[in-house]
Amino acid sequence: MGILDILLGRTKPVAPDLDQLFALPSAAVTLQAAAGFTPTGSGAVCFATVEGSAFEQTHREVQALLDADADRTGPPVELRRDDYGYSWLVSRRDTGQLPQLVNDLHAVNSSMEINGFGPQLLCSLAAFRDDSGRALALVYLYKRGSFYPFAPLPGGAERRDNALELQVKAVLANDLRIEQDLSRWFPVWGAPGL
Repeated sequence: MGILDILLGRTKPVAPDLDQLFALPSAAVTLQAAAGFTPTGSGAVCFATVEGSAFEQTHREVQALLDADADRTGPPVELRRDDYGYSWLVSRRDTGQLPQLVNDLHAVNSSMEINGFGPQLLCSLAAFRDDSGRALALVYLYKRGSFYPFAPLPGGAERRDNALELQVKAVLANDLRIEQDLSRWFPVWGAPGL
């Protein structure tokens, strides 16, 4: 960063650190002990929809890689589009396989990054539920290199449980790199697997 950048108030963007995803399993232990949330086994990677043969080839390679995992049970990895036009690569594992789910999310992000689609990556999420059925996602912002909690309220309305999100932020402050700018805590309405 040069002196002109400093004078004009420009900041250097945070580089994505995909290894931050590997902190999720230990954060899940803290989350369960402090707030009663356990992993559902669902996770997804969101990216801006890309057309073209190069992207289709990358998607097929990632899907084949993840589906070839001998430990995978249940449905194969699937590509879904949401109501907002974004694409999600969804992985489902058994509830006790959060480390394997994190490996899936890391593999998808890494493959897209290596194949030149890093700018299209938006976020990754891992889903959790508590005994009363409340949903929670720990969302990793690719372009910020940080996490934030997203807690939709039950019912069909697009409303969030802000108190729960702030509680989870405080609980996981020592386990994850939490996004401090609350305006970056984007809602992921209709996210597959949540």
